Amino acid sequence: MKHKNFGYLMGEGVRATFKHGFMSFAAICITVACLVIINSFALITYNLTLTVDEIQKKMRIVVCIDETYTEAESKSVGSDINMLDNVANAEFIPREVALQNFIGDSDESLFEGLDPNSMRDQFKITLADNGKVEETKAELESVVGVADVYADIEVGNAMATIRTVLYIASVAIAAVLLVVSLLIISNTIKLAMLDRKEEIAIMKMVGATNSFIRFPFFVEGFILGLFSAVISFFIEWGLYEVIREAILRTGLKVLTIIPFTDVLLPMALVCAITGFFVGIFGTLMSIRRFLRV
Repeated sequence: MKHKNFGYLMGEGVRATFKHGFMSFAAICITVACLVIINSFALITYNLTLTVDEIQKKMRIVVCIDETYTEAESKSVGSDINMLDNVANAEFIPREVALQNFIGDSDESLFEGLDPNSMRDQFKITLADNGKVEETKAELESVVGVADVYADIEVGNAMATIRTVLYIASVAIAAVLLVVSLLIISNTIKLAMLDRKEEIAIMKMVGATNSFIRFPFFVEGFILGLFSAVISFFIEWGLYEVIREAILRTGLKVLTIIPFTDVLLPMALVCAITGFFVGIFGTLMSIRRFLRV
């Protein structure tokens, strides 16, 4: 394409967008609806993943040290524990504190006279990867000075499985929604081109190249994608915050729901990239049949 034709073709693409206003409006509405669905699902999945992560972070492995060890010797065992690959942190809990934790909110008079030496020094272990609870438990049991290791392997494995399932499901569903969106916008734009097929046929007959005919539609798809991306972004922002505030008012603390501002840039990029992709490729897919004259 010659450079002197670039400005003309750009202008034709912009004029065509507004000339066929109703169909452009319809294409934008459909694209916005598809983008909102895709982005909403992405945000739901992201928040659920964060919720699983928060639950995993609260999981602890409790390591009890041999009762014959002094406090200094118990602390030295902590050095060996921290050397393990999957140990993120090892918090030392002396016997006295372990006794207080055991008593908890109970009536202290029930445990009056209980000797702290009846307890053992402990470590509360935070893991780097909670999906490796079983392997880490076995490694902790092999450390010299460790008497017992208490870990909920089933819960750890369940959290790891949920996280993997969420990731696979989000990728699969996002891909399906993207393909569906592409097909919908392609068919919508195809309807808008029906009243322009004679114009395209005439241009082909007088010798216009496919790229010369295609470029204004490329520009049109870019504009449609831009408008769709901007509109869907602000609609998603508003809907997300309304739903987030409603959930927070219920006092439900199990779910982790971050403010939209925390994902502002990623969501803007997702809206822009998805909008441009759907708009441009949807347009180019639609025009293919009209270039066969």
